[in-house]
Amino acid sequence: MADLQALAEAVIAGNRDETVRLTQAAVDEGVDVQDIINQGLIAGMNVVGEKFKNNEFYVPEVLIAARAMHAGMDVIKPLIAESDIQPRGRIVIGTVKGDLHDIGKNLVKMMLEGGGYEVIDLEVDVPPEKFVEAVNEQAPQILALSALLTTTMPAMKDTIDALSDAGVRDKVKVMIGGAPVTQSYADEIGADGYAPDAASAVDLANSLLN
Repeated sequence: MADLQALAEAVIAGNRDETVRLTQAAVDEGVDVQDIINQGLIAGMNVVGEKFKNNEFYVPEVLIAARAMHAGMDVIKPLIAESDIQPRGRIVIGTVKGDLHDIGKNLVKMMLEGGGYEVIDLEVDVPPEKFVEAVNEQAPQILALSALLTTTMPAMKDTIDALSDAGVRDKVKVMIGGAPVTQSYADEIGADGYAPDAASAVDLANSLLN
């Protein structure tokens, strides 16, 4: 019987080779792809997220664990296409205009992918109209905006205003985050939610979709 607990632990440990080996072993044994994802890879990332929240893990450990998880996902990507597994939801993410920081955004992206979401990354310095375009073209349920500087926070409001002007604000939930961002700022600009860290972003996304 494939050891999905061991697979989860390999992800937590950030052991890429072991993650790939155990994922392949589970595939070879005919374990359901959904179980490999949920009970192995995502279960591991969930623990990583908890440890990150509790300051037991720091950014490097999260990045290494995420890399291991992605290596495992690469093994089963061809099977996902065949088995018609639907992601939990689609999220478009980006750092707002004028801001070139991407570490926080990348962490959130990895955590969301680890939580079972399909994530489309617009990268950094993303102008409001590009976010609007992505909402129209990709039809995400959630738009995630990141800002690391107090000077670029107003671009979050500009983006939400642009969504309203384009008539698509009610089509998507907007969540925001980043070092200077607060819940009160989220309320002020009309965002649907605020996450203080990458692990909380997954909980927020889950609650926004429920």
